[in-house]
Amino acid sequence: MAHKQPSPEHLGLWFSGPNIATAEIGKVIGYRVAILDIEHGTFDLDALDRFIPFLKALGYEVFAKVLGPTREAVQQALDFGADAVVIPHISGVEEARRVCGYAKLPPLGDRSLAGGRTTNFAYPADEWIAQQDRGTRCYPMIEDEKALQEVADILALPCVDGVFVGPTDLSIRRGRGIYKRQPGDWADIRAIAGAAKAAGKSWVFPAWSPEEQAFAIEHGADRIFVAMEQFALYRGLSQIWGAANEALQAGQQQR
Repeated sequence: MAHKQPSPEHLGLWFSGPNIATAEIGKVIGYRVAILDIEHGTFDLDALDRFIPFLKALGYEVFAKVLGPTREAVQQALDFGADAVVIPHISGVEEARRVCGYAKLPPLGDRSLAGGRTTNFAYPADEWIAQQDRGTRCYPMIEDEKALQEVADILALPCVDGVFVGPTDLSIRRGRGIYKRQPGDWADIRAIAGAAKAAGKSWVFPAWSPEEQAFAIEHGADRIFVAMEQFALYRGLSQIWGAANEALQAGQQQR
């Protein structure tokens, strides 16, 4: 599956909170992939318990960018029904080995089994373990210099299905300041994409600009998050504001 040409159903919508209307509007437009920014957003456990199944009922594939690299954060997102976890602040391969293991059941990893939604509210058969490990995916974020240096080793871990690029934190930690799509940024992202291709695994990218989207398509990103709800709202309101002001100025000139 890794490094096939992305298709429209692989374009994702970024949520900062459990916004039901945004999810419904996104579905009407054609979005079928969602990521929940639990790390920086307004999600609590009750919201996740309600919003994840709501998104899946609408037909979304749900990625959960969890609160941090901990067992509880990873397991709770999966227990609520997320299709994939994105784990921030992975410092390197040793931390990835431990934390990404929380996304896979033994013997592959160290996830604890919980009944409920993921078992269809029944006691599972033995084959459920392999089914769950195949069906739920784990993406450590590459946003630390050491993680970048060890990305090939991280991708080689059996409990890792791919990597998620964190371009802004990576740029800051690499001494380039705020991410501005500089040559060094492209070189780092290209190295991550190349490592994923060599490992036969996927890479995922938040690509807000046409330049980033073209890069992600060219380099075979598996999922491309192209719209963040807050950015989209700001852009839409700005365009309406600008058009209304132009109309006001035109009306004043005609008087």
